[in-house]
Amino acid sequence: MSIAVYIAVMAGVTYLIRMIPLTAVRGKIKSRFLKSMLMYMPYAVLSAMTFPAIFYSTGNTLTAAVGAAAALLLAYLGLPLIAVALSASAAAYITGLIMQSL
Repeated sequence: MSIAVYIAVMAGVTYLIRMIPLTAVRGKIKSRFLKSMLMYMPYAVLSAMTFPAIFYSTGNTLTAAVGAAAALLLAYLGLPLIAVALSASAAAYITGLIMQSL
């Protein structure tokens, strides 16, 4: 098969996934439960994709856990995203240096 056929099939599937909900739900959604579920869906999907990658990023589970704990704590405290990301990376890096020296 040609690569153009693969691209066309991927484009069709992507289009259908996005258009079916728009055509299936014509009226305004009145259910508070469904509205709240749809509102939190992007955060849940992003978390499900990102969280496992955290523990495979450093090659060491302990350094990844320290970095994740630092990120969760700083995010809970309301720090900006750049501060959370840099601090979590620094925590994981420093933990790795400490583990190498032992």
